[in-house]
Amino acid sequence: MKKVSIKNLLFISLLVFTLGLMGCRTEPIYNVQDSPVNTIGKTTSTNIKKAIMSAGAGLGWRMKEVKPGHIVASIMLRGTTASVDIPFNKKTYSIVYKSSNGLKYDGSKINKQYNKWIVNLDNAIQQRLIAM
Repeated sequence: MKKVSIKNLLFISLLVFTLGLMGCRTEPIYNVQDSPVNTIGKTTSTNIKKAIMSAGAGLGWRMKEVKPGHIVASIMLRGTTASVDIPFNKKTYSIVYKSSNGLKYDGSKINKQYNKWIVNLDNAIQQRLIAM
């Protein structure tokens, strides 16, 4: 059996530590602000609400209309949670950070996975709106 030198052990430990940090990087939080509502069909508040809610539900988000023109969406994946506000009208919608747990939010930066979820949600909403 081959002995591992202290130098090699330190190198391996440093490599594992560095790779671990790379997987947990944070980046500036991404919010969608006043994205235009692009539709082919008739633009009504009800149709827009349905498009947003079905897009989110299709990605595993729990969607709840808290008042007309305002949806709160929450997602829980791998022990982390995130909630966003989605205000909308006939012309625009936004996706704005509300809260999270386990995503290392520090007031301006968050785990990069959160931003991927928001990009995916935004893309799904755009697809549903276009298909209306």
